[in-house]
Amino acid sequence: MRILQTPVRFYPYIGGVENYVYFVSRYLIRFGHNVSVLCANEPNAKNKIENVCGIYVKRLSYIGKIANTNVTLSLPFELSRENFDIVHTHIPTPWSADWSVIFAKLKRKPIVLTYHNDIVSKGFANYVAKFYNLTSLNVVLSAARKIIITQSQYLDRSPYLKKYKDRIEVVPVGVDTDNFRPLNIDEDENTLFFLSVLDKFHEYKGLEYLLKALRIVKNEINDIRLIVGGDGELKVHYQNMVNRLDLVDNVKFVGYIPDSKLIEYYNRCSAFVLPSYSPDQEGFGIVLLEALACGKPVITTEIVGVSRDIKEFDAGKIIKPRDVQGLADAIIEVLQDKILRRKMGKHGRRIATKYSWESIARTIEKIYWDVLGA
Repeated sequence: MRILQTPVRFYPYIGGVENYVYFVSRYLIRFGHNVSVLCANEPNAKNKIENVCGIYVKRLSYIGKIANTNVTLSLPFELSRENFDIVHTHIPTPWSADWSVIFAKLKRKPIVLTYHNDIVSKGFANYVAKFYNLTSLNVVLSAARKIIITQSQYLDRSPYLKKYKDRIEVVPVGVDTDNFRPLNIDEDENTLFFLSVLDKFHEYKGLEYLLKALRIVKNEINDIRLIVGGDGELKVHYQNMVNRLDLVDNVKFVGYIPDSKLIEYYNRCSAFVLPSYSPDQEGFGIVLLEALACGKPVITTEIVGVSRDIKEFDAGKIIKPRDVQGLADAIIEVLQDKILRRKMGKHGRRIATKYSWESIARTIEKIYWDVLGA
């Protein structure tokens, strides 16, 4: 197959959608298909056309962003030039998805859509999002031959998906279990790890609530330490919050973490924490799978895609969103029991092996074949 992927951004940009497209595409290449990616040139690359692990990538200049979507004015022209059998596009980035639908229809080619989460925002951008959801979103959903969601609960949570139930396939995200694995290195005692983009579009990852919980934990565990990975325009906001909460000696912001170092951060922490609070925005939580694959206990909320497995296999603690006291209690329980941490870590590694990218890509490949044969 000649497969065209149209995420708004692509590797080395760090994000859930970007990881998803990167790993699925890598395996599709291994399966013998041709995969091309059209995306915005963010982060700025000198070579706008390149080969990434066999994936043909064309990066387009953009004039700015509407919410979290890069506006690439040349996208329609580039789509008109592409020769493909099928298009795989993604929501919540409407610009790329809308133009992909238009040109798939013009070329009479099928389109597959992964619906990672609803399009929501704040302030004026939220009015734009609501208008889009009531208008163009239905056009995109109607055009898709298949709609992939990463967790079954999203069908009940999203008000926009119910009438397309007959087209929906549930395919979870995956993890590279060969790369993310337990290492024979010492754990840093009483150290938590949090990883996310630190911008307003990822506030729902819950760092604010984690910092508030940390202030409570400090009363019980004075040497508690939190490593915050990731960068963005809200970093200063969170640093100011750390100052106000008297946590300067307990929280360290390490910025962007390259892939080569990420596995070490997972392995050195005592537990990984992701207190996501927005069911509209949290698609799955790939970082949780990475931590589980490294044999680490995780503390997260009931809205993430892997929460049922974590609870069923006792691989961590599941709390309610925005429950600061509950989050603090879970952290204290996990950090004060080394035997519990080891047991949870072993269970977590077993969970992660269920979510290999190879099996995820095989499932998506089958969806493509089904669509092309319809």
